[in-house]
Amino acid sequence: MKLIYFSLGYSTHDYRFLKAISDGGHEVFFVQLEGNQRQVESRTMPEHVNQVIWKGGREPFRWANLAKLTFDFRRLTREIKPDLIHAGPIQTCAFIAALSGFRPILTMSWGFDLMDDVHKSRWMEHVTRYTLWRSAFFTSDAKVTRDKAVAYGMNPEKTIVFPWGVDLEHFRMRNAEGRIREGFVLFCNRAWETRYGVDVLARAFVKAAQQREDVGLILLNGGSQGAQIRQILQSGGVLDRVTFGGQVSQTDLPRWYHMADLYISPSHVDGSSVSLMEALACGLPCLVSDIPANKEWIIEDENGWLFRDGDAGHLAGKILAAMNQREKMPGVGRAGRRSAERRADWKKNVAVLMNVYRNLTK
Repeated sequence: MKLIYFSLGYSTHDYRFLKAISDGGHEVFFVQLEGNQRQVESRTMPEHVNQVIWKGGREPFRWANLAKLTFDFRRLTREIKPDLIHAGPIQTCAFIAALSGFRPILTMSWGFDLMDDVHKSRWMEHVTRYTLWRSAFFTSDAKVTRDKAVAYGMNPEKTIVFPWGVDLEHFRMRNAEGRIREGFVLFCNRAWETRYGVDVLARAFVKAAQQREDVGLILLNGGSQGAQIRQILQSGGVLDRVTFGGQVSQTDLPRWYHMADLYISPSHVDGSSVSLMEALACGLPCLVSDIPANKEWIIEDENGWLFRDGDAGHLAGKILAAMNQREKMPGVGRAGRRSAERRADWKKNVAVLMNVYRNLTK
């Protein structure tokens, strides 16, 4: 099968999809809408993937360029003659694919497009409805996003949900031997952008650290809220108890999970979070915001804990509660690993996508 995979940039998720498509024996052409300002993937493009040069892929998407990009994408479809286009997010890549007139289109939600972007204006709602109406099939990684798509007009019989999952051999349970050390370490690797709530974690950490001298925090990644987050930590007098790891490669990422005692995701908007699945796979107990997608994964006091979204005081209280029951942490971690093995195995989950491809091109 010949297909176009159309995405915002070249992220870790894109690498995995491209590799799976290519390994599945398909001829895949990768069309990138933006440059790599926001995504970081250190691995080179998977073998046998054809990266397409076109009028996009050099700068952030601008609505003023919509017509130019649509006409050039239409040219690509005439030249490549794909059997299928796999495109997302909805209001950018999938919208351009829909405007090009090509069919069939498999639209893939990236979570934020249905949980956040669609609510920004009536125009975005219109774009979402238009795109879904012209999509042959829809896929997402969480029930909550699938339900949103149906609410915006997607035929429920033409949808499928599968968590993107993780490599369970790469993200493994840590070896407990030799891990006895002082202190209790929190870990978060969400981007420092408003929708991911890292500022909420910063405020909660200040509150928890005022009561416990033995709590530390590892923050990976970065983003536009960097100055604000550092100011919260500095004003709270806890900056010296925070380790800033920056951008970390997928190869090295498990080591960072293994350094911590508790994974925290304060995200306000998410589908099935891959970083949450990575933490579960590593056997790291998880404390996450009580948004719908997280509640699809975390069962309170079984494989992790939930806190009220946006509530720094409640998060601080849950951190302190976890610290006071360290004897339960190994069991919670093992339950998390079992959750990942049941539902987050990338090799098994991506087979669902390959089956959708086959059905769409019969």
